[in-house]
Amino acid sequence: MPKESKVSEIRPANRLAGVSEYYFSKKLKEVAKMNAAGRGVINLGVGSPDLPPSKEAVDVFCREIRRDDVHGYQPYTGIPALREGFAKWYRTWYGVTLDPQTEIQPLAGSKEGIMHISMAFLNPGDAVLVPNPGYPTYSSVGNLAGAELIGYELNESNGWHPDFEALEQMDLSRVKLMWANYPHMPTGANATPELFGRLVAFGRRHGIVICHDNPYSFILNEHPLSILTVPGAKEVCIELNSMSKAHNMPGWRMAMLASNAQFVEWILKVKSNIDSGQFRPMQSAVVEALGAPKAWYDGMNGVYAGRRDTAGQVMQALGCRYDRRQSGMFLWGKIPDTEISGEALADRILYEANVFITPGFIFGSAGERYVRISLCCPNELLEEASARILKLNNSNIQ
Repeated sequence: MPKESKVSEIRPANRLAGVSEYYFSKKLKEVAKMNAAGRGVINLGVGSPDLPPSKEAVDVFCREIRRDDVHGYQPYTGIPALREGFAKWYRTWYGVTLDPQTEIQPLAGSKEGIMHISMAFLNPGDAVLVPNPGYPTYSSVGNLAGAELIGYELNESNGWHPDFEALEQMDLSRVKLMWANYPHMPTGANATPELFGRLVAFGRRHGIVICHDNPYSFILNEHPLSILTVPGAKEVCIELNSMSKAHNMPGWRMAMLASNAQFVEWILKVKSNIDSGQFRPMQSAVVEALGAPKAWYDGMNGVYAGRRDTAGQVMQALGCRYDRRQSGMFLWGKIPDTEISGEALADRILYEANVFITPGFIFGSAGERYVRISLCCPNELLEEASARILKLNNSNIQ
């Protein structure tokens, strides 16, 4: 007689109680079903660059992958040429000097780095400051680490910068980490040297590690900034950077973090127990990509500037108000007062116009009345999305 299944008696770890499946993971399944049914959904939701990496970087990868001696495990700290490439990149574009031996740690993507940093610094019961609105992974990883999440609200009236007076009024006694991200995702707000100076001073004053996530500084932004330019920043700051956005390599999963040697060593203890290094031909290709001239960034930003203008037409069709000066690869807009919520608007546009946009609530409660449009989509599709929404609007009027 077969044994009765005991699967129903098995329960997952408690840490999953505060974590749900990533919004895009769920929603893109729905979009895929709609497309399989012939709906032809235009995806303006996800920020996955559709432009290619530089030809030179791809050529290096193709050359290196044919070698017989590059297919083994690689150092947990990355090959020396990669660390030196990141150090030169920071020196050239940000004016920051980093020791490639001790102050740089290559990563298999920034999302991995967020987890490694959290595991290296947070004990269960510690607290972490997360921006609202902000990248959802900061909160989900904090939950996985057993930390208490303390949201700090960002407001349009303050340029989406932290309210330091409000922060000083909070109970910070258990706060170990603070996440910040400029140019800000999802709002496109840019940083200033003054903002970075205040963040560093805040971290030093309260013994809080300031984690600055910096993947968008080259996108529609004439003056890339690093928080590590602030004197003394390395003592209390960790900066993440990525090849995904500025070099069109999201699927390569190549990124890095920079900080003082002690912080990097602690983070490496976590990382070295989780992965076994990154594929060497990809590391060599990244070294080549990091050496791209200004013309490379200018060409890419010319494309994004045109798309931002066209995405503005989509925002106008939606009746949304937005700032035309946003940096990064998204457009963030406030929905009309007549709409119930950003989620309701996004769902209506998806189901009735076959256009997928991102509702702002997934970035926190402060994003409830906003939506986000990705610029990772050709102009002709952005124009088609605008036409579909206008057609829907006209049919509703009739």
